[in-house]
Amino acid sequence: MNILQAILLGIIQGLTEFLPISSTGHLTLAGKFMHLISNQHPEQWTAFIAVIQLGTVIAVIIYFWKDLWQIIFDFLSENIKQRKKFSDQKLNSKLGWLIIIGSIPVGVIGLSLKKIIEGTLTKDLYVIAFSLIGLAVILAIAEKIAVLKKDMTKITKWDSFWVGVAQCFALIPGSSRSGTTITAGLFLGMNRETAARFSFLLSIPAVLASGLLELFEARKFLDPSMTVNIIVSTIFAFIFGYISIDFLLKYLRRNTTFVFVYYRIALGIIILILLSSHIILP
Repeated sequence: MNILQAILLGIIQGLTEFLPISSTGHLTLAGKFMHLISNQHPEQWTAFIAVIQLGTVIAVIIYFWKDLWQIIFDFLSENIKQRKKFSDQKLNSKLGWLIIIGSIPVGVIGLSLKKIIEGTLTKDLYVIAFSLIGLAVILAIAEKIAVLKKDMTKITKWDSFWVGVAQCFALIPGSSRSGTTITAGLFLGMNRETAARFSFLLSIPAVLASGLLELFEARKFLDPSMTVNIIVSTIFAFIFGYISIDFLLKYLRRNTTFVFVYYRIALGIIILILLSSHIILP
């Protein structure tokens, strides 16, 4: 991997982690085209992606820093010091509970199925292609039937739980974490911006935990010669991750998600054509 490839991968990771178009799908496709994914040593690719993924985690933490600080402060104050009932708590304290509740499903299911998914599905472009198309169809249905009435003050515990369940489907390569959670939010009646904002907040524990776990497991495969490329790629992932968060929240205030639906379907079809033409291998 050269420095230009590292920059490109960082940009791809940053832009696609928070847009509902699948970072795994785009990184895998890019890695295949640039011949960076080795069948003999796939661990190095996994280790590299685990590190630069942390760049996008830092981006979402910094973007929502004021919100997170207030959530943590109010949550600790009202649950430990004041011991208020959930119904009597402020919005930020309630959000703390909602993030915890929404993180439980992916914590349980993710750890249970991690090895199966990594062993059979990861980096399979057929799986990625069909996931891109499949979720696009589901997202389109959500857009058509969504009532879009709920803002952050109206999200319930059950809403949080079901968005958390939806986040589990992001374990399937090509589905997209933001894609599955935003889609669930729309089905549950959230307006688009609220669905995206809650999706981003809910992603912090899951992405941070999975990124650190993958990094810990793959640390022995990190070659010292990769250091500069990893640092550069992580920086670009952070920069473009921050930009994509800001873009999507502003975009969804006035627009639907159909542009992402069309993009996912088009990309999925292109991947299938490339595979059937043997231009790239699964």
